[in-house]
Amino acid sequence: MGDLDRIRWRCRRGLLELDLVLEAFLERGYSRLDGGQRRLFDELLEQPDNDLLDLALGRCEPEPRFRAVVELLRGDEGSVPAGRAGTA
Repeated sequence: MGDLDRIRWRCRRGLLELDLVLEAFLERGYSRLDGGQRRLFDELLEQPDNDLLDLALGRCEPEPRFRAVVELLRGDEGSVPAGRAGTA
């Protein structure tokens, strides 16, 4: 399993809204991350689903070390793949 496949699998969560946010980010934003940011994103995926969704939607602020990655994630959160919006 390649690195992207592993990350894609880890992005499958128990909340549909979070799945949609993470799927959009993988399609549009993940490739912009450098190696260090990808490691931080991987660490970010250790967060519980509700906490991660709150971070992605801007309901709470991330730890300083995650700030740049979360800002990129938030930038893509409105970009739900076509045909998937409104299914939450």
